[in-house]
Amino acid sequence: MKKILIVCGNGLGSSFIVEMNVKKIIKELGKEADVSHTDLSSAKSEHADIYIGSNDIISGLDDGVRNVFGLSNLLDNNKIKEILDNNL
Repeated sequence: MKKILIVCGNGLGSSFIVEMNVKKIIKELGKEADVSHTDLSSAKSEHADIYIGSNDIISGLDDGVRNVFGLSNLLDNNKIKEILDNNL
């Protein structure tokens, strides 16, 4: 099962909201994944198959190896659905 990590600056409010939306979208797509949220510092040492966060935060994880997706709007469920549909 793939692991999805939602990342924000503090690992609190915004990443939790996105995590709930990701779980809902995964269910709608009929797919499965382990989804959790964290702050940027912790995400650097945590393995995931997909990292999702705001463009300004998530760029700190883009090392050319990680599968990183930035969002200009964290509540853009259409973009999140596109990311998940193409990568799960």
